[in-house]
Amino acid sequence: MSILLHVNIDHVATVRMARGTSYPDPVWAASLCELAGADGITVHLREDRRHIQDRDVELLRKTVRGTLNLEMAATPAMVEKALSILPDVVTLVPERRQERTTEGGLDLTGETLPAVRSAIEKLSSAGIPVSLFIAPDPVQLRAAAQLKVPRIELHTGSYCEATLQHCTKVERDRISAAELERLAQAAEEGVSLGLHVAAGHGLDYNNVTPVAAIPGVEELNIGHALIARAVLVGLDRAVRDMLAILHAVT
Repeated sequence: MSILLHVNIDHVATVRMARGTSYPDPVWAASLCELAGADGITVHLREDRRHIQDRDVELLRKTVRGTLNLEMAATPAMVEKALSILPDVVTLVPERRQERTTEGGLDLTGETLPAVRSAIEKLSSAGIPVSLFIAPDPVQLRAAAQLKVPRIELHTGSYCEATLQHCTKVERDRISAAELERLAQAAEEGVSLGLHVAAGHGLDYNNVTPVAAIPGVEELNIGHALIARAVLVGLDRAVRDMLAILHAVT
């Protein structure tokens, strides 16, 4: 079975918010992504509403035909919003106001654990599957399993950053290989724990193939690189180009 592609359309909304217009509409973008073959749509409804807005998620819930994955912080206000929208999946992510984008995975052993546990309980009670965005770390994987979530998403940022290191090719390849091995081991452990394993953050057309080839990874969430290519070649082709890479691997 081919790996699933979920397109994150946050940056369509970023362009819209840059001028405070009503366009480009991420809801329209989601429809185009699905028509091009995307299996699902991912949006991050941030507490500061810097890109995706409540209106977007409400309309996406009515129009997305594949999986609607709502990324959000584990706060009472966001949990209530998710309960009113009822997305297909909620992915809990860390969130800081000053960050440009999500900078890492949840720490399931730290002070945020009570909030994460509370969010999981409320969302699960409403029948919404919860995924946890975590680093490819055995401690975090075991913590996720103890929370009894059905899904995780492995943070691929360290691997993607390694592919862009300003050093010799030999050194860059060594670092990338080490990060890829971390992801592979995490995926293997995730599967052994009975978890649906997704991956994402920083993946692009040049670095996605090795991640897509990792056994056990069932789904990729890709946003910035895909939307960036769409500016030049159109959204339909950008999605189809990524799908061609993924299908060649799997």
